[in-house]
Amino acid sequence: MKLFREILFPLIAVLAAFIVGGIVVWIIGDNPFETYKLLIGSAFSWPDGIGYTLFNATPLIFTGLAVAVAFRCGLLNIGAEGQLYFAAFATAWVGIKFGGVSILNPSTGQAVVSPFANLPAVVLLPLCCMVAIVAGAIWGAIPGVLKARFGSHEVINTIMLNFIAVALLSYFTQYHYKIPGDAIMQTAEIGPKAFLPTLGRFIPGLPARIPLNIAFILAVIACVLVYIFLWKTKWGYELRATGANPSAAEYGGVSIRKQIILAMAISGGLAGMVGINEVLGYRHRYYDGFSANYGFVGIAVALLGRNHPVGVFLAAILFAILLRGGIFVDAFTLHVSKDIVDMLLGIVIVFVAAEAMFRGPLKKFGLMRRAKV
Repeated sequence: MKLFREILFPLIAVLAAFIVGGIVVWIIGDNPFETYKLLIGSAFSWPDGIGYTLFNATPLIFTGLAVAVAFRCGLLNIGAEGQLYFAAFATAWVGIKFGGVSILNPSTGQAVVSPFANLPAVVLLPLCCMVAIVAGAIWGAIPGVLKARFGSHEVINTIMLNFIAVALLSYFTQYHYKIPGDAIMQTAEIGPKAFLPTLGRFIPGLPARIPLNIAFILAVIACVLVYIFLWKTKWGYELRATGANPSAAEYGGVSIRKQIILAMAISGGLAGMVGINEVLGYRHRYYDGFSANYGFVGIAVALLGRNHPVGVFLAAILFAILLRGGIFVDAFTLHVSKDIVDMLLGIVIVFVAAEAMFRGPLKKFGLMRRAKV
């Protein structure tokens, strides 16, 4: 019954959003049923629909988990965008430096190869993954330390760090790690030993051209580990207690400062895992501006998923379905554009935020208790 109450409200919010969206589509002049058939059906076609849907869901799972962990500690991490950028560049840097890649420095004109360039794949690939997590954790811990030590608000700090990360990494990409003459703002390609295999190598019928890779498996594992950490360990209990009631947690012997720093570091590390998917599994380089606002969409994913790993996973899949289906809606409907996806996502967020609007009617039917769901 508790699980039912947990998933009931998000389902109502999604259903309400689709009803409102269908009315808008009808007013515009298209058939809502045909539009939704294109929107949802295209995401479940095999192999392209499912492959690209799961690929698009991968970064949203990571950022949704990142925001959810911070939420559980009573913190709002708006900096997942900067954390994933910082981690992606650090991942590419390790893949270049230790992957046998010769970089021609635009300022000096000299090629530089790391003396550790012959690392085997069994060492290089885990090293790149670990660097992605650690780099994201470091960038996430900075606002955590500022919050714990000086009381500065994490929202302001994380927003500012987003700008710092993007600007700083653009500078390093432009003047130190971009191939001279390349018109695209991107680094050189990482060493082939750092490439993350695509799932097409292991799943029959899934073409290698579809970029779905092992990072999706890592995202599923991350959901399991976050659940175990938050609900099955002492550290997770202390973190949740801090978010529920900081005064009571501190009275019980929990170090509030420690939990704030820990939560932001874990949150940043999860966001940093986006770099594994983008750099090691997809582009094989750092591409300036690669994120489709993953860090900010992760806030909506965590909100719809009720800050629970299972909910985050399902919400990320839903968002990925809409993003994938929007391409076909834009191409095969007469009046509706792919902007309907943004509209639906916005309506879902509005309904989730307006939770009180549904609580009264649901209580009348006995579907919700007075306690907070």
